[in-house]
Amino acid sequence: MRVGILGCGYVGLELARQLGREHDVIGVRRSGDGLAAVEETGADAIEADVTDPGSLGAIPDVDALVFSASSGGRGAAAAERVYVDGLRTVIETFGERDSVPDRLVYTSSTGVYGDHGGDWVDEETPLSPTTDKTRVLAEAERIARELAQEYDIDGAVARFAGLYGPGRYRLDRYLNGPVTEGYLNMIHRDDAAGIVRFLLESTDEKLLLAVDDEPVDKWTFADWLADECGVERPPKRTKADRLDDEGLTDAARRRILTSKRCSNERVRGLGYRFAYPTYREGYRAAIDAYRSDG
Repeated sequence: MRVGILGCGYVGLELARQLGREHDVIGVRRSGDGLAAVEETGADAIEADVTDPGSLGAIPDVDALVFSASSGGRGAAAAERVYVDGLRTVIETFGERDSVPDRLVYTSSTGVYGDHGGDWVDEETPLSPTTDKTRVLAEAERIARELAQEYDIDGAVARFAGLYGPGRYRLDRYLNGPVTEGYLNMIHRDDAAGIVRFLLESTDEKLLLAVDDEPVDKWTFADWLADECGVERPPKRTKADRLDDEGLTDAARRRILTSKRCSNERVRGLGYRFAYPTYREGYRAAIDAYRSDG
């Protein structure tokens, strides 16, 4: 199988490494600056922009596409340009070729669920995005499934929980605090890539939640992390205290109030085996490095 990874960044590079053991992989980056990292995975590196159909012509025919492009953390307008306009451009461009991809996987976010008051959500839970950006992500999911189908491409979605892993452990945030109450839904980078690989190789599912076994209360996680690192537990703040902060933006307020626990029962039931089932395994390398540096 030849796979094109559009937006071969944090998760995409790991996906390229995993897929490269058995498949031909093409890693696509918008800027030439990141092509060396793609080449280090063993994948073919191509510079192209998902919003520019002309540049997509540089990508050869593929059997499957993974759309994991990033809007660079900017606002809803930038997100719409990449996730909605870019995804539409990619589907139309590849769908009009003589050789059309069989499968497309779009990487979304559990942010599309909105607030559920700490209750459990899964693939059957209706979406309730509460911000402009998460509404964009929900629209992109629709395009990934419905527009792809118009071109006889089997569209699927992987909804990522909070990504962490090498370079993204953010220990200081939890060790120094203050830590505001609420749930953390997490997925190690390697398992995020692994679930996308699973969607390409092992299942015809249209939607999978990419989240580990154990959503955890932030205070519980912060205390565990501090204990494992051998430092004092961080100060805590309630949601009410945090909401009283001056200058709090509407987006920040919504994030504080948004609470849910994401279930991985479906992907577990299909047979995916996690490299890092919980944060305890996933943070071990970061804890060991912290202690050795200290």
